[in-house]
Amino acid sequence: MSPVLIAIGGIVVLVVLLVLLVLSRIKVAGPNQAFLVTGRRGNSTTSATGEISTDSSGQKVVMGASVFVLPIVQKLNTIDLSSRRIPVGIRGAVSKQGVKCDLEGVAIVKVGGSESSVRAAAQRFLNQQQGIDVFTSEVLAGALRSIVGRLTIEEIIRDRAAFASAVAEEAETSLTGQGLVLDTFQLQDIQAEGTYLADLGRPEAARVVKEAAIAEARARQAAEQERLLAEEAIAVANRQLALKQAQISAEIDAAKAESDAAGPLAKAAQDQRVLTEQEKVAERTAALTERQLDTQVRKPADAERYRIEQEAEGRKTATIAQAEANQRATIAKADADRQATIAAAQAAAEQAKLTGEGERSRRSALAEAEAIEGAKKGEAERLRRQAIAEAVESEGAAEASAITARGQAEAGAMDLRAQAFSTYGEAAVLDLLVKVLPEIVEAAGKPLAAVDKMTVISADGAQSLTRSVAGTVAQGIALTNDLTGTDLTALLKAVTDRATAKAGNGTTAAGSTAAAGSGSGNGKGIESVPIDGTTR
Repeated sequence: MSPVLIAIGGIVVLVVLLVLLVLSRIKVAGPNQAFLVTGRRGNSTTSATGEISTDSSGQKVVMGASVFVLPIVQKLNTIDLSSRRIPVGIRGAVSKQGVKCDLEGVAIVKVGGSESSVRAAAQRFLNQQQGIDVFTSEVLAGALRSIVGRLTIEEIIRDRAAFASAVAEEAETSLTGQGLVLDTFQLQDIQAEGTYLADLGRPEAARVVKEAAIAEARARQAAEQERLLAEEAIAVANRQLALKQAQISAEIDAAKAESDAAGPLAKAAQDQRVLTEQEKVAERTAALTERQLDTQVRKPADAERYRIEQEAEGRKTATIAQAEANQRATIAKADADRQATIAAAQAAAEQAKLTGEGERSRRSALAEAEAIEGAKKGEAERLRRQAIAEAVESEGAAEASAITARGQAEAGAMDLRAQAFSTYGEAAVLDLLVKVLPEIVEAAGKPLAAVDKMTVISADGAQSLTRSVAGTVAQGIALTNDLTGTDLTALLKAVTDRATAKAGNGTTAAGSTAAAGSGSGNGKGIESVPIDGTTR
């Protein structure tokens, strides 16, 4: 083989090897990767103030680009930029209220996308990237405890977003210093010791139950109202239907009745027309009869009546004329007699004037007659008055005699009563008491007898009325004792005692005394007096 060919072949192989070497040293970072190339001189950078600084760490961070890593002098390290889901949980954290609680959450953490974050993370977690989870969990647990201590259980539960933001802010400094970024933190569960959370929700649960019961009751009420409205609408519709059916039935019945009555109505109409014609015929007949009656009866009767009236009028006129003539004749005769009498009187007067003696004699006789008549009247009046005086005198004498006799009789009775009192003593007094007691009781019961209706208000009932009357009688007896000095109660008691002692013989002194009193008194004896004052 030609040396040239061998040389060319060797060059080609060398070129291929170089190309392969170069290709093998070119590294391209993925979207979730960051390359950290070490072993090269750092780049110079100009700050915002114009100062130039040189990175002397010998590290180059490559993200989303390619880099050529020199063999032997440089080394390529890879940092995973993918998000990590890290569960976080704490136990026994004490809240602001002093209530212990357990919290569980989840955090999404990744390595920061800046060169400084990649370098910081590489410095701490390059060969132990699984330690990111442990570190982040511990940092977030501390932040959780810190935030829980500043909040109440209610605040944590009601505003979890604010709680998560507070936790993120609390842990941000620690995570940023480690090159980590907390994308999000979510609180998944919280448990308090005992039944705190259950008790915390009981008022709201009760309110919800109450509102649910109220809503259910309102729903039932609305449903019942709708049912009642529907039933009412049905009842109204049924009523309208019944009314319509009744109306139709009435119209049918009316039409049927009208149809049934058509024949009788037609006959009745025909009969009515016949009756109308008969009435017309009767009216014409009556008119004809009336005219015949006028012609044959009334007019002749009127003519006869007129004739009789004229004859009576003539007779009356003649009679009146005759009476007037007789009256005039009588008047003329009376006038003539009067004139004759006047003339005779005038003649007598003239004669008396001539004589004068006749008039004086007449007057004297008249005076004597009047005197005699007056004397008779005076004598009669005197005799009448004398008789009246004698009658009055006789009546007075009789009354005086009666009074004298009554007084003498009463005096004699008093003498006899005094003798009886002296003779019989207590028996006479008892007789007087027996006579007077009914009057006392009657006087005590008289006001009650005049009462029309009485209502007794007392615990003893009607017995109080009896005691009232008995008390009045007792007061009367006591008043009698005070006025007369005689103890009537003791007297009655003594008589009762003697009557009891002699009860064996069948007679009592009180009975004998009562009998004696009955014989010497008014014959009444002992009377029983009821409450109303009437005698039995």
